[in-house]
Amino acid sequence: MSELFEILMIVCFGFSWPMNVIKSYRARTTKGKSLPFLLFIAVGYVFGIIAKLIAASFKWYVLFFYVLNLCMVLADLALYVRNRRLDKENGI
Repeated sequence: MSELFEILMIVCFGFSWPMNVIKSYRARTTKGKSLPFLLFIAVGYVFGIIAKLIAASFKWYVLFFYVLNLCMVLADLALYVRNRRLDKENGI
């Protein structure tokens, strides 16, 4: 039962990341973004993935959502780098 609630938590986070990535893509600026926040979230997902991999009762479907969310955070980090470059080019 606890796995179900963990999956629901990860799915809820997972719905917010694509919206955040789209917003970052359209905004073309780093204003309102926090690089340390994104890095901490990415590292947290890595730790969650490691925990799942070393757990005695490994469930691939839970791990899938962790990896999917990590990919979204990494996409947002890539957009942060792009937007930071655009900010510099625009003198912001």
